[in-house]
Amino acid sequence: MPETWIVTDGAVGMEAQGIAVAQAVGLPYTLKRVRPAGPLRLIPTRFQLLVPARARLAASEASTPLTPPWPRLVISIGRRSVPLALAIKRIGSAYGLHIQNPKVPAHLFDLIAAPVHDDFDGPNVITTFGAVHGVTADRLAEAGARFAPQIADLPHPRIAVLLGGESRAFKFPPETGARFGEALATLARGCGGTLLVTPSRRTRPETLSAVAGAVKDVPHVVWDGTGENPYFAFLSLADAIVVTEDSVNMVTEATGTGKPVYIQPLPGKSTRLARFHALMRQRGATRPFEGHIEAWTYAPVNDTEAVAAHIRRALGLVPDAAPVVGRHDK
Repeated sequence: MPETWIVTDGAVGMEAQGIAVAQAVGLPYTLKRVRPAGPLRLIPTRFQLLVPARARLAASEASTPLTPPWPRLVISIGRRSVPLALAIKRIGSAYGLHIQNPKVPAHLFDLIAAPVHDDFDGPNVITTFGAVHGVTADRLAEAGARFAPQIADLPHPRIAVLLGGESRAFKFPPETGARFGEALATLARGCGGTLLVTPSRRTRPETLSAVAGAVKDVPHVVWDGTGENPYFAFLSLADAIVVTEDSVNMVTEATGTGKPVYIQPLPGKSTRLARFHALMRQRGATRPFEGHIEAWTYAPVNDTEAVAAHIRRALGLVPDAAPVVGRHDK
């Protein structure tokens, strides 16, 4: 079966978004971690589009060859993937989806899924609320069932804590981790609950150690990076979720559960993420973390299926397929 290529620069969060859409569409997929090489890497991304498509592919490096058979669907995420994704689309006549603002004219892709906080619009743009993601009821149930015996004796409320890390806009040093951990420990003592803590790849080891040291005297599970990551199990088994503010992906995945989600600030500033968090608060999905938890409800945040449904119709993967917005750049 013709497959999907997911083209990224290798960032884990970007790959997760591409995988979520590919799985929802239903075609087999291959990850293609790409980057320009040689003289091409010296050319700003937007000007790489002036290089002929085949020359772009020839002057690039990829985790697996960018050669036929070409994919039926190419999904790209992030600005740096745009020139190579468009080259694959042109040469292979693939249907092209880009996730996030591509920083190029929208008509170059068939479809763009841009989060509302990107403020990017066009006739072939689907506006999503946050990041597309793979948090589904079935996935949560399966992950939770496998992990539940390991925490069966730990008390409720169970609070999942999703740690981010260093980024261009935010810092998460050990001293911040220690203060955050102390606030979490105080919360756990006050409510008699359990902390379920998992770091991301961007979490500094010393910051994770600082958080772990601060919560060591209250009921807790801290994933240390060995074995399977219990991330989805923690989302499934939590009564509430606390997430650091640096990650659109983690916040949107947390709100995909429909559970109360609290946002922990970090040192730093991002106008784009400030817009995102304001929209999440307006929707009623998140609140600032102030050392306590409450119960509230909202519709889970997940626009992945809406994006996948457009693609399935465009590719004729559903009966009586209707045309979808966008056009081929052939």
